[in-house]
Amino acid sequence: MTIYEKLKKLEYILNDLGRITVALSGGVDSVFLLTFAYKLWGDDRVSAVTAQGPHFADDETAYADYLCSELGIKHDIASVDHILSVIADNPPDRCYICKREIFSSIKEIAEKQGRNLVDGTNLDDLDDYRPGYKALQELGISSPLKDAGLTKSEIRKSLRKLSDTDPFIKQALMIPSDDGKTFPIWEKPAFACLASRIPYGQTITKEKLLSVYKAECFLKALGFTQIRVRHHGDVARIEVLPHDRKKFFDEKFMDKVNDEIKKCGFRFAALDLGGYKMGNLN
Repeated sequence: MTIYEKLKKLEYILNDLGRITVALSGGVDSVFLLTFAYKLWGDDRVSAVTAQGPHFADDETAYADYLCSELGIKHDIASVDHILSVIADNPPDRCYICKREIFSSIKEIAEKQGRNLVDGTNLDDLDDYRPGYKALQELGISSPLKDAGLTKSEIRKSLRKLSDTDPFIKQALMIPSDDGKTFPIWEKPAFACLASRIPYGQTITKEKLLSVYKAECFLKALGFTQIRVRHHGDVARIEVLPHDRKKFFDEKFMDKVNDEIKKCGFRFAALDLGGYKMGNLN
């Protein structure tokens, strides 16, 4: 099918679902799903809910709130702090357990509003290691993007095209930053929850999650777009895109990174010479 045909199928799927609540993470997929539904219906048939907890990045939640505010869409924040105690032992099925807890909570919010909960899983996600998808299936949560056959690249293209058709929507799709600059959501790199930075079997704590978050924020401020800071006890293992590795082979730059990583709570900073790999700890 062409992208046009897939988008028409998505329109049919959404119309069939009726009133919906989008599980809005602040990432590309759920943002597109929400914006597409808004463009289709306006703000009366769509709402959003975002889970907030210590294993989620604050900037993701902040953008989700900003987007809904700009579009005038009802937005609920679901606190899921309790989940940290549930997944603290960090078992191999951590993602499944976490997703099950989160989506059980936010599904209740949607049902109280008389809406169907939908999430942003896309077709490409089925080829990746996604134990959390099992939880969505068990809870009967629809994934319209996946059902329409949309891939990640098609979603990015469609989101950009959607912004070009409406200046109002385009403004909402520009992510604001502390320095006053903005960048488009369709260029946003994929992001996984902070708990994924800690190897299975190692205890997850708020302190570890905060150390990782601070370190990644620092590296993003240096201009790295796709990064992961893996937590290995005293060691922060830094993953960047392969073409970004050469930036570290400068003495002053390495000293700066080393000093700042230590301020984040680590004793040592190490560069992964293999570069960034999705699901490196799976």
